[in-house]
Amino acid sequence: MSRLENKVAFITGGSRGMGAAIALKLAKDGADIAITYTSAASKADETVKAIEKLGRRAIAFQADNLDARAVEAAVNETHARFGRLDILVNNAGVYSMDTVDALALEEFDRVMSIHVRASFVASKAAAALMGTGGRIITIGSNLAEIVPFPGLIAYSTSKAALTGLTANIVQPGSTDTDMNPADGDHADGQRARMAIPRFGQASDIAGLVAFLAGEEGRFITGASLMIDGGANA
Repeated sequence: MSRLENKVAFITGGSRGMGAAIALKLAKDGADIAITYTSAASKADETVKAIEKLGRRAIAFQADNLDARAVEAAVNETHARFGRLDILVNNAGVYSMDTVDALALEEFDRVMSIHVRASFVASKAAAALMGTGGRIITIGSNLAEIVPFPGLIAYSTSKAALTGLTANIVQPGSTDTDMNPADGDHADGQRARMAIPRFGQASDIAGLVAFLAGEEGRFITGASLMIDGGANA
């Protein structure tokens, strides 16, 4: 039997990047998968089809993290369609960069809502549906603890807030995604801070999430797990 056989996982922002990698990894481990997306319908469809090729059930919901009712409805509909809910991964996120003097209040509120408020909404809805042994895992950032350059006040504040909100939080460092590509303008500076001087892969993050979601992670709770190539070490 696969590690997550008969389990159901719900992943916000699962159409691409880390979210898609997490969805595929949990599906490979045996779980049926629900994902949300904001606008990338074609990417969400690709992820669903890739999961179905693995022999698992999959569904995608259009649910912007700014819309609390849509997020809550997607969680509830997942339970209704699949008959259970075992794993929640709060993954959906945005990047925002501005110094405090230039940062608009509306942008600060937007980032906090997408990262923190939506994670609370999804966690509250999922916890009401999960049985014993359910897992809530949130994707944070190593920038929640150490911010090596200016302009990340909204992003880092929101990620720091998540450490106090969630049962288990995974804190990635520089990871090769559309949001922060390994060949980007600031990539060399990031690698210079790392003990392992290369960007992580989305599959690295997915592997840690799968560990927490599986039987091996059953005694881990209230943990903040850094996976950043030693950047914060």
